[in-house]
Amino acid sequence: MDWEILFDEYLEHLCDTIGHSDRRASLVGYCQGLMLPIARKSVEPLAAHLEPHRVSARHQSLHHFVSKSEWSDAALMEQVRRWVLPHMDPSSGLYWIIDDTGFPKKGKHSVGVARQYCGQLGKQDNCQVAVSLSVATEEASLPVAYQLYLPREWAEDPARRQQAGVPDQVEFATKPQIAITQLRDARQSGAPNAVVLADAGYGNDAAFRASVGELGLQYTVGIQSSTRVWPPGVAPLPAVPSTGKVGRPRSLQRRVPGHDPVAVKDLALALDPSCYNTVSWREGTRAALSSRFAALRVRTSHRDNWRATPRDEEWLLIEWPIGEIEPTKYWLSTLPEETVVQHLVHVAKMRWRIERDYQDLKQEFGLGHFEGRGWRGFHHHASLCIAAYGFLVAQRLSQGSKKNSEVRSVPALPADYIPRGSSAHAATRI
Repeated sequence: MDWEILFDEYLEHLCDTIGHSDRRASLVGYCQGLMLPIARKSVEPLAAHLEPHRVSARHQSLHHFVSKSEWSDAALMEQVRRWVLPHMDPSSGLYWIIDDTGFPKKGKHSVGVARQYCGQLGKQDNCQVAVSLSVATEEASLPVAYQLYLPREWAEDPARRQQAGVPDQVEFATKPQIAITQLRDARQSGAPNAVVLADAGYGNDAAFRASVGELGLQYTVGIQSSTRVWPPGVAPLPAVPSTGKVGRPRSLQRRVPGHDPVAVKDLALALDPSCYNTVSWREGTRAALSSRFAALRVRTSHRDNWRATPRDEEWLLIEWPIGEIEPTKYWLSTLPEETVVQHLVHVAKMRWRIERDYQDLKQEFGLGHFEGRGWRGFHHHASLCIAAYGFLVAQRLSQGSKKNSEVRSVPALPADYIPRGSSAHAATRI
């Protein structure tokens, strides 16, 4: 089937989620514009390329649709998932990948902007940060939830909240708390069972790991080298036996001097070199990617002296590349005890798929190009970018690799067209 006919069917599928019929033309137009291989994908350039001779009118309708119109981002993204997921083959594994991405921003008025770590810059700077949940297989991945992280200085400032249109129900939440809510919502909407993957920014949070387990999901998550665990075969001491004295019997586990958990780095350094074996996990651009790994069964120790029974054992996976003076990465995993180290490595390294999502969404679909300042516009633009990207993911899976620039050509602009915000045009860009 011709891709344009299929894209029209896809857009019709999406339109079922947005309510009023007068929004349909804007959703179709916005997604069509996002598919164009143009450099900037904020509202005004989209309008200019969609209707070069009616830029002002088209700009106004698209701006209202993305910044003001009250349609559900969650409903739209669920509809995208329903279209794409049947194209994804879970036979080799299905994963939930949790991550966050940053957008450098100047000024302080755009919603959620604060000085914080920005992955795109690799340092602390003024930026917005959004948390995403993606469903992934070996061949593809797709964000299915996306929410702006609202720093505490924003969450607790009524004036800034009102100006940016932050909903009353949105309170301060850490990134791991946002991610757990996304996972819980996905499960309640019928999303499939899958292994949860996340970096140490999430995996080092004991409450996050516990919440994943409470959802009935396995995880393989990064942790910091300072995370403390009980080595193989070691656990907290049981409670002191009752002496027969009056009072409530003691039930909590104990730690005593000389019987303590250890940092995973110290445990890794103490292992015999024979415990580390070279494992390859996938083909890179030039050669197979490989490194040295060790895996052992441990128990985490966070607040276990407030528990009556030991925690279950789980895997500690350690990566120590040849040439490095110490291990570089650590993961905890609740995959079954019989799991071989090669599979542990394969699962842990599946997080790389999210990098493809962010690269395409930012470079091909303008994820960071929204120029408004409000909460609703930020999320509407992102949902529409993900919707357009979802179609491309489905096409790649069904027809082989295809770049966005190969599926649409750019309409010509009028010779007298002057972009908004240029030196020859006084209007403000939105």
